[in-house]
Amino acid sequence: MNPQGALVYLLDFVFSAYIFIVLTRFVLQLARADFYNPISQFVLKATNPLLKPLRRIIPGYGGLDIASLVLVVVLIIVKVVVLSLLLSGAVPSLADPRLILYTLRELAALILNYVFWAVLIRVILSWVAPDPYNPVVRVIVQITEPIMAPVRKLLPPMGGFDLSPLLVLLGIQLLQILFKLH
Repeated sequence: MNPQGALVYLLDFVFSAYIFIVLTRFVLQLARADFYNPISQFVLKATNPLLKPLRRIIPGYGGLDIASLVLVVVLIIVKVVVLSLLLSGAVPSLADPRLILYTLRELAALILNYVFWAVLIRVILSWVAPDPYNPVVRVIVQITEPIMAPVRKLLPPMGGFDLSPLLVLLGIQLLQILFKLH
């Protein structure tokens, strides 16, 4: 791999990781997760430097942390601009409808992938039966429960098996196929 390719890979990873952390902050607040959990504390401390000033401009609305969602969108756009500059030497216009469409599509794909992996991790954790007081397990349960509970009401446990994760995962896959987000 050439040095430019390595730099592109590294920057892509750093942007993607931080976007994931900021999205986690949004999801934690949306799910009303325990913010005293060590995982939540890490997310708070990692995102506060960019979110605190942004919150002065963009307040929350109806319990939603709009500033963190806006930060995710801005970070996706900055990632595209930086990587385009490195790869092609050209900066895409911020008014280009393709950039806006790409950003919205990327945000939708990111949210669906986030939920998919959170549910899948919850399923795997239920198989290995870890300590329910483990901070990771508690955060995963708190994140996924708002999605799983309504589905569980539609499809009650059958013979001790909870099939709601299967229905949620299939629903996410269907949405990804319908909107061609994978």
